Amino acid sequence: MPDLFATDEQPAPAKPPPGGPLADRLRPQTLDQVVGQEHLTGPEGAIGRMVAAGKLSSIILWGPPGTGKTTIARLLADAVGLRFVAISAVFSGVADLKKVFAEARDHARIGKRTLLFVDEIHRFNRAQQDGFLPYVEDGTVTLVGATTENPSFELNAALLSRAQVTILHRLDHTALCKLLDRAEELEAKPLPLTPEARDAFVASADGDGRFLLNQAETLFSVTFPAPLDSAALGDFLQRRVAVYDKDREGHYNLISALHKSIRGSDPQAALYYLARMLTAGEEPLYLLRRLTRAAVEDVGLADPQALVQCIAAKDTYDFLGSPEGELAIAQACLYLATAPKSNAAYVAQKAAWRSAKETGSLMPPQNILNAPTKLMRDIGYGKGYAYDHDAEDGFSGANYWPDELPPQTFYTPTDRGQEKRIAERMAWWDERRGTPGGE
Repeated sequence: MPDLFATDEQPAPAKPPPGGPLADRLRPQTLDQVVGQEHLTGPEGAIGRMVAAGKLSSIILWGPPGTGKTTIARLLADAVGLRFVAISAVFSGVADLKKVFAEARDHARIGKRTLLFVDEIHRFNRAQQDGFLPYVEDGTVTLVGATTENPSFELNAALLSRAQVTILHRLDHTALCKLLDRAEELEAKPLPLTPEARDAFVASADGDGRFLLNQAETLFSVTFPAPLDSAALGDFLQRRVAVYDKDREGHYNLISALHKSIRGSDPQAALYYLARMLTAGEEPLYLLRRLTRAAVEDVGLADPQALVQCIAAKDTYDFLGSPEGELAIAQACLYLATAPKSNAAYVAQKAAWRSAKETGSLMPPQNILNAPTKLMRDIGYGKGYAYDHDAEDGFSGANYWPDELPPQTFYTPTDRGQEKRIAERMAWWDERRGTPGGE
């Protein structure tokens, strides 16, 4: 019989050694010491209720880096008396999973259930994720997965249906300050910062508690003649790169916020999200493409110059490069946000495409067909065509729709910006045709 205790099982939380990293020495020993996630760990939170009931279901911990996912998983195992085993999807494969499941079944036979913590679970492929299902279903393991990515995009639906998704919040200013207070108490000395520099220091963590404590440890290790102000702190510590993954959810969240701020005519918010993306390293040409899309979708013919501005910004950026060319991107962004808005062209395009698919290959009326041969003229092609430039006011009022399809209305201009004048012209044409407003 195998030695059930000769595994790589990791023990329940224990007090870290005094010489370890500051973040480890401050790692919470109980769930109520976890900061910033009280909506989950508190008495009314999903995790708090599970612990109170003594019964833990499989869960997915979804949240930004440095918000306590690994810590919560360890503390959960201790709180409900489960054996704790941790693996990382970055370094583990099928053989590692098989070993973990086999050991978990051995322990289950003697009444010791296993909490399997899988860090970066989204990095397992679909087939590997499916491999968890039978062991989760039969209770061999209670799965706690951690991910920084949107589970609905990255995890199998079958796995999601067997686990509760819990969302960890980015640590706010209060939570980060609480971590610094604990660090100062442990080190028995204050951080060498002025109050203003301390606030800037907290803001630089961007909600990442681990990063904050690592930077604090650097400050504690150096003796300064006087507390650092914000400028001196910036000189001493390398600037933190904004948390942003151009291929993942953060990318889509920010571009959505930028587009909707433009659509909502909020130039200040639009410029903020543009800055967030550019300073985080987003490809400027990608942003220019998205701005151009907003120009044709949300501004349209209410201000036709919006599209011109975006193409000009692209040409300017190509000519100047970064950082000078980024001013042209900002100008295009502000132009769009402050322009009159209309999605009439966008709506018209979708309606016309839909009608084209539904009506198939209807022939245009014969009067507007070309007749390059005698045969085509003999069968009526081009007969009765009215050349509009010869008509009074340059408008003949002829019919241009297939005989089987009555005139349709796809484009309805708004009364905003340039479209107000377009609407007036269209109304005049419709009146001359005898079809006011179309059919």
